[in-house]
Amino acid sequence: MNLNRFSRLIFRIIPNFILRRLVHRLPGFEFFRETKGTQTPISFRHWYTQKVLGDAADATWPIHPTSTVVNSENIDCGIETSPGYSPGNYIQAIGKITIGDYTQIAPNVGIISANHDVHDNREHIVQQVSIGKYGWIGMGAIILPGVELGDFTIVAAGAVVTKSFPDGYVVIGGNPAKIIKKLDRSKCIENRSENEYRGYIKVR
Repeated sequence: MNLNRFSRLIFRIIPNFILRRLVHRLPGFEFFRETKGTQTPISFRHWYTQKVLGDAADATWPIHPTSTVVNSENIDCGIETSPGYSPGNYIQAIGKITIGDYTQIAPNVGIISANHDVHDNREHIVQQVSIGKYGWIGMGAIILPGVELGDFTIVAAGAVVTKSFPDGYVVIGGNPAKIIKKLDRSKCIENRSENEYRGYIKVR
């Protein structure tokens, strides 16, 4: 949902208190109404800062003004999954990052897909990061390059995830992260929202 130059100019001229009331009624802006009550509701502030002022404008999902997302084109987001939605996120997608449906990311989380070469810090070693569906990345957690997390993986606050847990259905924590608890698969609920969005784009 990108705006052309003319639209951005018009939206900047209109006073914010008027635009806030007006834009919800315009065709193509149903996401304001239809994402209410979801895990990643799109706020006027998200949209205005990103799409009108041009902060991370190329991303197809809402990003908080205090978050940094590098190379959004290398990120594949699932339904109601918006890396950078929470305050203070740092998402570095030099390599590909894939995140499944309904996985949530808390404030101050870091996800990186490349590290500096230890022998030549001008070079990057690029590795993919893959995170499954219905996960939760706790506050301040860091996901390092090459990590794969399966569905229903809960990453505890402050954890540093250096290796993969591809089978999922676990709670992991610590530095380096290890399994704290295994989840009962029969109790894990695959909820679905009435209106499903991948960021600003409606799925059904």
